[in-house]
Amino acid sequence: MKKYDNKSLLIGSIIGTLIASTPYLFYLHLSVPQQRVWHTFLFTYDSKGWGDANVAMWVFTGKVVPLLLLLLWFFTNRHWWYHTLLVPIAMYVYQIFDFFNSTLSYVDEFQLIYLIPIMVVVIPTIYLIRARIFNKVNETTKSLQELEDEFKLSPKSFWDKVKQYF
Repeated sequence: MKKYDNKSLLIGSIIGTLIASTPYLFYLHLSVPQQRVWHTFLFTYDSKGWGDANVAMWVFTGKVVPLLLLLLWFFTNRHWWYHTLLVPIAMYVYQIFDFFNSTLSYVDEFQLIYLIPIMVVVIPTIYLIRARIFNKVNETTKSLQELEDEFKLSPKSFWDKVKQYF
């Protein structure tokens, strides 16, 4: 049995609490008033084409919550295929930037065009890793699980995992 240190238990507890609270995060838009301009002590938000700030925040939380879950999955996943999660992550990031930068008539349109460069890198990379795994399966006596364990990356910390991409 593995011995867990306090740091890993704390991080695991924070991640578990964050995942369990996502339904509440999604419904935060209910606290936003149904008016065009929303004034808070931190900022003022003008919903412009959305009609009222409540609808705009409903759309925003519908994009941020899945993005948050995908990021958690990406940074905690140790399987060889986890890079494929970059495609939906990029899509949600683009949609959030587009939400703040464009008019209502163009939201969630044409994002596939902007995802093509990411897909051009991710899809062949995943295919090559998969081909490499199956070549090793045919050449060795190791099981598929043992080969998959060889391809797992185990950075020591969150920042090691982030540094791995830059």
